[in-house]
Amino acid sequence: SYTTDTKAREENKKTVESLHRLSVDVRKIRRLKEWVLLQDVAYVKEIAGILQDMGADETAVANILERCPEAVLHTPAEVNSQRALWQLVCQNDKQLIKLIEQFPESFFTIDCHENQKANVLFFQELGLKNHIITRFLTSAPSIFYNPVEKTKNVIETLQRNYLSLGGSDANMKIWILKLLSQNPFILLNTSSTIQENLEFLQKNDFTDREVLQLLAKLKGFIFQLTPTTMQESMLFSQDVFKCSDRELKELVLKCPALLYHSIPVLEERLEGLLREGISVAQIRETPMVLELTTQIVQYRIQKLSALGYDIKSGTLESLNGTKKDFEVNYGKIRSKKERPIFNPVAPLNIED
Repeated sequence: SYTTDTKAREENKKTVESLHRLSVDVRKIRRLKEWVLLQDVAYVKEIAGILQDMGADETAVANILERCPEAVLHTPAEVNSQRALWQLVCQNDKQLIKLIEQFPESFFTIDCHENQKANVLFFQELGLKNHIITRFLTSAPSIFYNPVEKTKNVIETLQRNYLSLGGSDANMKIWILKLLSQNPFILLNTSSTIQENLEFLQKNDFTDREVLQLLAKLKGFIFQLTPTTMQESMLFSQDVFKCSDRELKELVLKCPALLYHSIPVLEERLEGLLREGISVAQIRETPMVLELTTQIVQYRIQKLSALGYDIKSGTLESLNGTKKDFEVNYGKIRSKKERPIFNPVAPLNIED
């Protein structure tokens, strides 16, 4: 940790001069992370040299140090160790420096280096492709800080539960790798949390097959919930839709968002739909619409209304899906509206 008490301390002139020589905007650092300039020891020239050795030009070096000035507080040995670690999953230095430019904070977070390395090697043994591991390093660096034993423990718990729910040995590896690639943050959970959440679903009469189905649809987000929050969300949905336990289960299988969104989020989305004149009965028929934010729903309704499509009297299916799904549906509806009422290639009957 570095000293953050900036009172009665002066900037390190050598650090400031070195950064100026590299065309770094020191004013920006003063505004955002002045504490870096106050440290007694910094390795500006050395860290810049390592980045240049990897192929970074002057502009790239300046950008990296402006975005992550704390990089200069690490020793060259630490940065070279991090470089060697990332090279285990990068094709070459060109790819590595491109990643550092995009995610400097992730690269220069050098805590728990041994844990990081052990986790990278374990992921490779598990069968994760290097490009997936690089995505983890840049977008989910925290999963590498835990001891590898904890990571292995979580994976073993997932494997054990997958098999106990009726999954096959042949498909288990594919299932695990897909789950991890969709949501690596499941590795931050404890084995007991995973167990409790799966048991909660089973106690609520979801069959083993249905639990597996939910796991696939939830992309691992179920492991970031608790039995209490899931129970609250389900009771809220049951009250809104006035349905039986069996009907609620069917709604959750159709729309897992009813399980993993908090009550305030569900309330906001329901209110947004009701304001547009959509009925609770319509939402119950197509609950997947609750997976969309209020802003997305409003945007899609406006686009459809411009074509004369009345969402209040029709199905909500046309609102559903990803952006790509919606654009496809929208295109079909528009082409129907624009289709001529006569056949333009049919011969005309013209009397002489």
